[in-house]
Amino acid sequence: MVTSAPLTASGSRRRAGFALCPDGDGDRPPIRLFYEVTGRRGPAPTLLLCDGLGCDGYVWKYLTWALAAEYRIIHFHYRGHGQSSLPADLQAMRLSDFARDAVAVLDACEVERAVLIGHSMGVQVALEAYNQTPERVSGLVLVCGSYGNPLRTFKGSDRLESLLPLVRATVSRMPEVVGAFWRRALPTQLSFYLAQQIEIDGTRVRREDFFPYLEGLARMDPRMFVCTMAAAGQHNASDILSRIAVPTLIVAGRRDSFTPMTLSKEMAARIPGAELHVVESGTHTAPIERPAEVSDTIGSFLRRRIAPPALPAATPTSSPPSEAKS
Repeated sequence: MVTSAPLTASGSRRRAGFALCPDGDGDRPPIRLFYEVTGRRGPAPTLLLCDGLGCDGYVWKYLTWALAAEYRIIHFHYRGHGQSSLPADLQAMRLSDFARDAVAVLDACEVERAVLIGHSMGVQVALEAYNQTPERVSGLVLVCGSYGNPLRTFKGSDRLESLLPLVRATVSRMPEVVGAFWRRALPTQLSFYLAQQIEIDGTRVRREDFFPYLEGLARMDPRMFVCTMAAAGQHNASDILSRIAVPTLIVAGRRDSFTPMTLSKEMAARIPGAELHVVESGTHTAPIERPAEVSDTIGSFLRRRIAPPALPAATPTSSPPSEAKS
């Protein structure tokens, strides 16, 4: 099923649909993966946006507007995220399943090759998708993420990895209780305040830019969240970094404590020809803290290192989303 929506900034219509991806190796019904396509309707390089854990697109708000006039942009929801369906066996889920989701969406959109742009856990998904099908990837943009085992470096320690079994057991034993608390507590001003204290730059991130993340997370099954976290924690793409043979850009936030900048520097050193851009005051949410800097950096990389836009840029039909002043 494919539906259309109103005109976007590039003058094209946003269309949405569902792709199908197998759920395990048995006879289960396939996973239904929600996706949206916007930007250039004619021949143009394609960008596939890969979200972080529990996300359904909030972080791409400014980047999508900035690039829609020149590129075809596909954004999708992983299994168990957003409008996509849940897998039957959450405990058996692996990060490689999310990479297969990405390829299934490319197939549904009849895209041979795309630049994969990942944020946070989406960096792991992009790397794993490259590992599975390198011929489908024309470039990589890795934003504020790790190549693997992020629970061991979260906030500079492995405490989250140590706590995960307890959290997972609690959610499994009391899913209704945890779910009720989850849905009520997350989309609140208190959660926004705590996020400011823990990580995000409260002077740069506006409530209307971050609340969609809290609201989307509140709609997610908490069992899916912890199982996805465990899958990300068990994944490691270290062995493929030196084998990457496509143009690669790494964007890091100097103040990112979720995936410390040292990981980005290591990836840049190990991936042949990779470029590294550091957002000096950026945290884990750099794309919505410094949207102009991040969008300009990615746009410049795409024009220099990937095939240039096939058509001249269109005149936007609407104003860009406003952002916090520098």
